[in-house]
Amino acid sequence: QVQLMESGGGLVQPGGSLTLSCAASGSIFSIFRMGWYRQAPGKQRELIASIGSAGDTNYADSVKGRFTISRDNAKNTAYLQMNSLKSEDTAVYYCNAEIRAVLGRQRIPYWGQGTQVTVSS
Repeated sequence: QVQLMESGGGLVQPGGSLTLSCAASGSIFSIFRMGWYRQAPGKQRELIASIGSAGDTNYADSVKGRFTISRDNAKNTAYLQMNSLKSEDTAVYYCNAEIRAVLGRQRIPYWGQGTQVTVSS
């Protein structure tokens, strides 16, 4: 019974900042790659940032230089620091993590429930 819980979404003005958190809880043996996705109305869900267990990161071109993904392995938590927000960043943001719940079992992707980020004046 693994759960991912996002928090930190909300309404922010253009040019502002927000930090999202994604906490994994439950039966967890190890967490592999963690990622942040977003889905705007009428659009497909897209991967915008990911981080491996060793801290290696990847970003979509649309957020590179403005967003920073990080993780605290001791807390089973990933973060997404979002700066210089634009109206086109408005979307529901989802956390994803590959988790092995028990030693010897397969790693399985888990999703959070999503958190709304709205960038508007």
